[in-house]
Amino acid sequence: FVAFQYKDGQWRETVVSPRVGQPFVSPDGKTMHLGRRYMERTEAGWSDVKLLEPPFNDILIMRLTASANGAYYFDTYDETNEEFPIRYSRLVDGKYEEPKALSKEINTGTYLNHPFIAPDESYLIWDAKREGGFGDSDIYISFRQEDGSWGAAQNLGEEINTDAWEAAASVTPDGKYLFFS
Repeated sequence: FVAFQYKDGQWRETVVSPRVGQPFVSPDGKTMHLGRRYMERTEAGWSDVKLLEPPFNDILIMRLTASANGAYYFDTYDETNEEFPIRYSRLVDGKYEEPKALSKEINTGTYLNHPFIAPDESYLIWDAKREGGFGDSDIYISFRQEDGSWGAAQNLGEEINTDAWEAAASVTPDGKYLFFS
């Protein structure tokens, strides 16, 4: 995991640590999540890498994203199984509840990975291999319904998805740009 910072008119590279998960900065900008690890913003930059406490420290997580109220949405990884679900855990009375799998609207298909939750939890973006997709893996979105459930998954279409592997989408904090690989 490498960070680049523009300082004194040039780009400087810092090796943060060996691969530790896809980075996601919390909506308040104070925490950088790295799978089941994280770093906290300090006056001098970022803290050392820390491990999340139970129930997350024993779960293999590639990407964990957080909403503004602290709820975690994350993928789980098991190299022996293609059907690992996307899960969530809410912060209740200062502690995280046991993670729960999201509904079938989200957890249908295989290679369910790289969730991105909107800060207000109004939508969730993720990638998966699903029947009727454009290629190997496509990017999908689901919107929160008035009753709190998740709406049907919507493929982001041929403007985003191709016959290749699209994955790891995220939206910039201002909501203007979608980045993906």
